[in-house]
Order: sequence, then structure tokens, then C-alpha cells
Amino acid sequence: MKLGTKGRYAVMAMVDLTLNGQDNPMPLSDIASRQEISLSYLEQLFAKLRKAGLVESVRGPGGGYRLMHPASQTRISDIILAVDEPVDVTRCKGRTKGCMEGGGRCVTHDLWDELSRHIHLFLNTVSLEDVIKRRVMGLAQMPNGRTSAMVDLREFTLAE
Repeated sequence: MKLGTKGRYAVMAMVDLTLNGQDNPMPLSDIASRQEISLSYLEQLFAKLRKAGLVESVRGPGGGYRLMHPASQTRISDIILAVDEPVDVTRCKGRTKGCMEGGGRCVTHDLWDELSRHIHLFLNTVSLEDVIKRRVMGLAQMPNGRTSAMVDLREFTLAE
């Protein structure tokens, strides 16, 4: 499973905008340069972000983009959905028919569908502010209450 460039670049650009454009509108060319993303690609992404109400554009000298909402209220899931890249790890990719030749679902469809839902739920709990303040690392909880950052993989053995 892989998040595509639309979602990844949109999140990177929004984090950059939050970090560097707090007081003034930020030109996309500045974001493109810092994040090494094509300016024309960013323009396409920001048109979608603006349409979704996540950013606003300011025209004229000193113009650019700024956040419409505080970073604490801007969810990563909203950014990814705004650029038309929902997280879906099923083989059917949201088609009404299943991925099998006769239109049925594969035997693991429910597993991958549920994983997609968990990813969306996780991204819905993370804000731009969380990313900037590095509050994302170690959020995953193991059944024993430890975070994923505390897990020592040597503790696990394969069942025979």
C-alpha cells in the first residue's frame, strides 16, 4: 500500500504553509522550492485545497495562500480527501463491483477494507499542528499499552 503523490505532496505543502506562512500569504513558488515539488503540480493541488475550503488565495503583490482554519483544526484526512486521493487498500479501489472477474469480492476484501477505514480514522485524528509539533510519533498503541515506538521486534517469534 502506498499513498500517492497527490496526498503526500498536499500534506507536505500544507505543513510547509503552516510553518512558513503564519503571518503573510505564502507564494506557491516558495513552497515548491523548499519542498522540491513542481510548481504546476502544486497549483493543481492548491486549486483543490481552495475549493475544499482549506486554504484561501490572496491576489496581488505579496499574495499567495494561507490556511482558512487554525492548524489545530485542519485534519490530515481532510487534506488527502480534498485532493481526491482517499486511502483505499482494497484491490477493487472503491468500485461498486468487486475485483474478481465475475464482479465478486476477493476473499480478503473485508480485511483490506477495514485497514482502509483504520488508516482514515487515524489520519482524521491528526492535525497539521500535531505534525508540526511532532505529536504523531508513537501514537499507535499495542494491546499491552505500550506504543509502537517502544516495541522491540526481538520479543516476537514466529509461530510454528
